Parts: sequence; structure tokens; C-alpha cells
Amino acid sequence: MEFVLILIVIVAIGFFLFSRQSKANKAAALANAKADARRVIEMLGGQVFNLTGTDEASRQALADASERYNAAASQIEQATTAQQAAFAKQSAMEGLYYVRAARTAMGIDPGPPLQQLAGQRGAGEVTEDRRIQFDGRQIQASPGPTAATPNYYPGGRVAGRPVPEGWYSEPWWKPALVAGAWGVGSVLLFDALFDGMHGVSYGASGFESGYGSGFDQGYQQGLDQSQFADSGQGQDVSWNDSNGWDAGSGGWDSGSSDSGSSCGGGGSSCGGGGCGGGCGGGGD
Repeated sequence: MEFVLILIVIVAIGFFLFSRQSKANKAAALANAKADARRVIEMLGGQVFNLTGTDEASRQALADASERYNAAASQIEQATTAQQAAFAKQSAMEGLYYVRAARTAMGIDPGPPLQQLAGQRGAGEVTEDRRIQFDGRQIQASPGPTAATPNYYPGGRVAGRPVPEGWYSEPWWKPALVAGAWGVGSVLLFDALFDGMHGVSYGASGFESGYGSGFDQGYQQGLDQSQFADSGQGQDVSWNDSNGWDAGSGGWDSGSSDSGSSCGGGGSSCGGGGCGGGCGGGGD
């Protein structure tokens, strides 16, 4: 009987120590993930507040970047787990893609490459100009910004389906973003707009099923989400090195984007979904 009591005490002490260590590890992981996310959010804030669009394409891209900034700031304040903090970082990273798009549209250096977003590789990209007539209106796609294609999307998933990175005459994915589901004609639109395009290696069936480019879609999305969840593995996006630019031209090294700033929508609520303040899974 005495042996049993001693064993129970030992097990209880072991459980207590394990539980305490587990809580400490979770707290440390959350703190690290929040710090990592805030670093990217601050970088995005510095760009949003220092850049002014010069044409429709750059103004629209900066408006989208601002939405991502607001969503990420809200998400990080509400985050209670490392995964939720990773969603906030994902939203901010999406915002930086819109910043790069705006800088490209304005003819200035877009800055250093960014970490791929969840679902981005599997979604593909626009690699040639396309123009179609659909449902009584003209829809265009282009690899770069033009007067006819001022709406940028960084690539990813909207309502469970892949949307290729590129510039478009209209945000044709927006009805699905708002409704949370695609309309009946969406598959026909996708097929007409992207059929045979080199940068989109899947057809209408891959779009309809949400499969995208198949293996790459699932593998890369899982890898990206793992990288975002592990704050130690994410790409360094501080850009405070020889690749930086000064604040006079809306540079990446602007004062408001350095660490120390108090700046506060796949994975995040913006990445192919809405830009709300929650930490759900989801462009414009």
C-alpha cells in the first residue's frame, strides 16, 4: 500500500512538472510567433504609410495592402495561439505582395523577393495577356499592370479554389470572397481565361475541385503553413541590409517600418478570402 502511494505521488509530481513545462513552452512559442508577426506587420505599415499611388493600379494595390495591414493588426491583437499569430503574419505578408505590386506599377524597385504564400505555388500565375468576353462583359488578364488591368491578386485560394497571381481588369474572384462560395459560371470563366496558359498548369476541373496544380498545391501549402507557424523558420523580411532603400522614395527602410514601431485578412483571413479581423482561413 505504501509503495502504491509513493508511486501515485511520483506520477502526480511528474504530471505537474510536465504540465508546467508544456504551458511555458506554449507561452514562449506564442511570444516568439507574435514578435515575428509584428516585425512583418511593422514593415507593411511603414510601406503603407509612406507610399502614395500615382495611377489606378498602384492606388488599388496600396488600398489592398492597407486592408491587409488593418486585418493583420487586428489578428495579432486577438491571437492567443502561435497558429493565430502565424495567420496574422500571413495577412501582413500578403500586404507586402500588394506593396511590391504597387511599387512595380509606379516603376520603382519592388524590393527583395518575398516568402511564398500558402497556396500560391499551386494557383499558378498569369504569363500572357488574355482578353475574353464573358456574361456580357470583357475580362482581361495580364502578367503586369496596365491601364486595362489595374487589379492585382498575389495568387492563392478564394473560397477553396485557386486564383492565379496576376493583374486583372476586374476582381473576378470577389463575388466568391463575399459569398464564401463560387457561382455557377465561375468554372466557365476560369476555363475561358486561363485555358492553355503556360503559368497555370491545371484546367477547369482542377479549379472546380480546388486541387490546383495537384501535388505542389497540397505540399507547398502545408510547407508554407508550417513555416509561418514556426516563427524561427520564416523568411527574414526586415530588409535592413544592402537591398534597402531610403524613406524618401517609400523605401523598405523607412523609419516607421523599423523594429520599435508600435504598429499593431489558404491560412489567413486575407489570403484568398476576406480581410476581416478574425483568424480564419482565406484576396479581394
